[in-house]
Parts: sequence; structure tokens; C-alpha cells
Amino acid sequence: MLNRLEERLKQLKKVAICYSGGIDSSFLLYFANKVLSKENVLAIIVNGQMVARYEYIEAINFIKENGFKYKEIPYDALEVKEFKENHKDRCYHCKKSMMTKIKQEAKENGFENILDGENADDAKSYRPGSKATKELGIISPLAECGFKKNDIRKNAKELGIKFWNKPSNSCLATRFPYNTNLTNEDLRKVEIAEILIKELKIPKVRLRVHKDIARIEVDKIYFETIIKNEKTIKQIQDLGFEFVTLDLNGIQTGSFDKK
Repeated sequence: MLNRLEERLKQLKKVAICYSGGIDSSFLLYFANKVLSKENVLAIIVNGQMVARYEYIEAINFIKENGFKYKEIPYDALEVKEFKENHKDRCYHCKKSMMTKIKQEAKENGFENILDGENADDAKSYRPGSKATKELGIISPLAECGFKKNDIRKNAKELGIKFWNKPSNSCLATRFPYNTNLTNEDLRKVEIAEILIKELKIPKVRLRVHKDIARIEVDKIYFETIIKNEKTIKQIQDLGFEFVTLDLNGIQTGSFDKK
């Protein structure tokens, strides 16, 4: 499988990689730099409010620590009407707008082949953004070569990527019910609340918003930790929530997609 990916990258020769800081695109970026010379690999990272600040900082640090070539694009997702209004196809419109900017940046820097970190497991979940990337001709070599999430983590560990087991994250807009108007304040409020919970040494958390109710999703083994930390609950309330609740179903991917 790794040999197949190496052959595909060598076939492409020169690649720009849409880099998010997640383990999929991190593995792809690291391996591409290993297979191709560094001048033939360009990471393009988007700086937008739909991504938690700590995720963005971690991504930039990974690039700099490894001396990878990169470009940064400022991006205001709230300028996309469908994103701001949180339509169910929000991800399609946001990704189409964002990837168009990435394509332009790549072309201006002499890169025609643009890659993303989509893997073979991604087709199993609701991902309207994938339609946009396909329409724009973005290449997904990990999916092409059959890499599933566990394959990526295994190979990332073997390559020495220290955050090989990093939990998956998603756009902050996923914390809100569809057809809810989003603001910068809304997105930052969720980000701060999730950081407060992560400080309790809980690796994966989603804070879903239902108007003045904050619904916390964590793995069930952390229920007691949440319940015992009254200070954290109060801090979340102080962000503007009247009620803070704990979802007894535990953490769920695409919680609002199941309605």
C-alpha cells in the first residue's frame, strides 16, 4: 500500500497539498516530502474561523518543525452565504469556495496537481465537501491507494509523526443545528468551551449548541470527570449558556446529520 502511494506521488512529480493539520493530511504531507524533493511539495493551509485556533497553531508548528514549504491563505467562511446560514450542504459551498482559492494559490506558485487527505473511510459518512473537491479536480491519493484511517495512523507512527493517534476533528459549524445563522462569536464560544473540557485531559469532545443549551459529547469513560468538575461547567455557562448538559449517548460523529 505504501509502495503504491510512493509510485503515485512520483507519477505526479510536483504537488500542492491542502493541509489541515489532521493526521490524514499530515501523513500525506510528510510522506510526499520524503518521496519528492522539498521544492516539489507545497503545503497550503487555510486560516479561517471555522478551525479552532489551537488546531491551526499545531498545524503551522508541524510544518515549521519539519522545514516544509508552505503558503497560508486567509479565509472568511462567513462570507459564504450557505455556511453562514448553516445549510445542510454548507460544506459543499464552503469547500468549493475554499478549494478554488487554494487552486489559485497553487497555480500562482507553479503547482498544477493539488492533493487532499481524504481517505478510503471518508466515503462512509456524509461529506458534501467531497463533491466539491471532485468537481475541482482535487486528487485524493490516500483514498486512491486504499488507505483507511487505521492504515494512516499505523504508517504515521512508523514514520515518527508524534501525533499519529490524534483524534479527528471537524469544522466548528458542525456543533450547531442546520439552518442556524452562525457568527464569529458563536464559533469562538464553542471553541473556548471545548478547550475547557480538553483541559480535563479528555482527548475528544464535541459541544453541540441548542440555543441556550450546551450539550457535551465525550466518551462515556469521562462522564464522571465532567460531572465532578463544577468549575468547568460554570465556566461554560459563563460563555452564555443557561444550561449545560451531558449527552448520555457519548460522543457521536455527525450528531446533527442523524436527524
